[in-house]
Amino acid sequence: MALDGAFLRHIKKEIEENGIGAKVDKIYQPNREEMVLSLRTRSDNFKLLMSARANSARIHFTRFVPENPKVPPMLCMLLRKRLAGARLAAVRQPGLERMLCLDFDATSELGDAIRLTLVMEIMGRYSNIIFVDENGKIIDALKRVDAEMSSERLVLPGLTYQLPPPQDKLCLLDASVPEIFGRIKRIPGDMELSKALLNTLQGVSPIVCRELQHLTGHGNDITVRTMSEAQFERLSFFLTRLADTVKNGTGEPYMVTSPNQKPLDFSFFHIEQYGLTAVVNRRQTFSELLDAFYDERDRIDRMRVRSQDLLRVLSTTSDRLSRKINVQRAELEHCAERDTMRINGDLISSNLYQMEKGAYFVELQNFYDESLPMVKIKLDPALTPSQNAQKYYKAYRKARTAEEMLTQQIHQAQQELSYIDTVFEELSRAATEHDLTEIRSELMEQGYIRAPKGKQKQPAMLGPLEFRSSDGFQILVGRNNRQNDRLTMKQANNNDIWFHTKNIPGSHTILVTDGRKATETALKQAALLAAFHSRGKDSAQVPVDYTEVRNVSKPQGAKPGMVIYVNNKTLYVNPSASLTEELKAN
Repeated sequence: MALDGAFLRHIKKEIEENGIGAKVDKIYQPNREEMVLSLRTRSDNFKLLMSARANSARIHFTRFVPENPKVPPMLCMLLRKRLAGARLAAVRQPGLERMLCLDFDATSELGDAIRLTLVMEIMGRYSNIIFVDENGKIIDALKRVDAEMSSERLVLPGLTYQLPPPQDKLCLLDASVPEIFGRIKRIPGDMELSKALLNTLQGVSPIVCRELQHLTGHGNDITVRTMSEAQFERLSFFLTRLADTVKNGTGEPYMVTSPNQKPLDFSFFHIEQYGLTAVVNRRQTFSELLDAFYDERDRIDRMRVRSQDLLRVLSTTSDRLSRKINVQRAELEHCAERDTMRINGDLISSNLYQMEKGAYFVELQNFYDESLPMVKIKLDPALTPSQNAQKYYKAYRKARTAEEMLTQQIHQAQQELSYIDTVFEELSRAATEHDLTEIRSELMEQGYIRAPKGKQKQPAMLGPLEFRSSDGFQILVGRNNRQNDRLTMKQANNNDIWFHTKNIPGSHTILVTDGRKATETALKQAALLAAFHSRGKDSAQVPVDYTEVRNVSKPQGAKPGMVIYVNNKTLYVNPSASLTEELKAN
């Protein structure tokens, strides 16, 4: 985990510089794994996010405040009762442990001044937020831990709070370089330097240890047993520099991203180990760095939890349609023999004079083939020759009708499967509970979800996402299928330009021309937005079709969001998250 104790020490410093003395204004609990404290000073307001998610546990100031439930959970109400109006007095970190203790000066129910503490423990799937009173007793916790869950450390109301069991590692804040060298040299076997450092040092993540090895070995893999004196001297220099950075909190926030701007890692000093395979950029603050690194991942996790029922409906429907299509295609293959049935009927009808009732088969010359081969035809001995001919004609007509019906049914099922695919896509882009509500309403309208009994108040429809190109053209992007229909078929002008990814589920995008001729810049940026708001957002060279809105139509009875278009051109673009944010800011 890149959010190690050393990185957390820099977060601690950032919270102290901005939050000490701040008053707790509001408290939110967006879900069962996150808390948000709204802190107010005389000059500014801050939102402090505390997340106990297994894959993104952290604490920092945030500008991305998650949507809150209508009814606050019990812990949230408890914190509002005890902490509202309290002031942040201190931020403590034992050594380089991955935990911060936030001390608040509060007032008891009797009006006495007391100190309450919120403990943020960052330990992977064991991460937790624990509320502790002035006597060190646990008031409550985000995740209670009873005897069935752990025999070493219980986290229950009324018990004395205990620190997590310490690891047998050296802390950079007080360990000397000779101590560290002595410890790594005693590790049995010939271990890579990075792994030896990880097993020896407290509060440093794998990326830090790999960077120390990279700098020590000039980019080469080295082991403790094969290190030279010169390499130990280099390691001593970099360890000393690292220790000074951690002690003084003088690190700087750096984000490591892939060439297509996907976040890969982060640290509190410049990273060189990735070479040309990644890009390292400095951020303004450590909180901004964590916001950028985790926001997209957390949004997807939050929406996945809240949309489990919708995902289940869509998955079940998709599986059912796929099985149906496969069965119907197999039946369609059997219909391919219908011409043979017709020919058999014709051959029998042409040779009735030389056939008698009771035969099991007959060999006749196939006059439809230029080589006039003999064909062996199976007969029903209980039927006359004429009845056998009619039996083959009837089978031919049945197969022909079945082929027509199956072809139509397969096409309809494929269209429905494409529609379900678009709902999957819009669900993956849902950012708020309101987005999920609109998707749920759409599925109710289409009969995939049973509508609740009684008259339900329909939620207010959201407007499309709004952007503006760098040369001033307004660009609108639909959030879901129903909004796509409304945007394209009702809101857009015939002279506006319509965009959609080619054969890829995504949003309808409209470049509003207002009677002007669209510039090349506006066309390309609208295509970029269409690609970013589609399943191809993580791909390169995404094809985007575009045409005037007058060339887009909706077939009778088509599902929401499904349209046909003509006279289109295609642009190939590389979606960009940074450009999307820039155009949104415009």
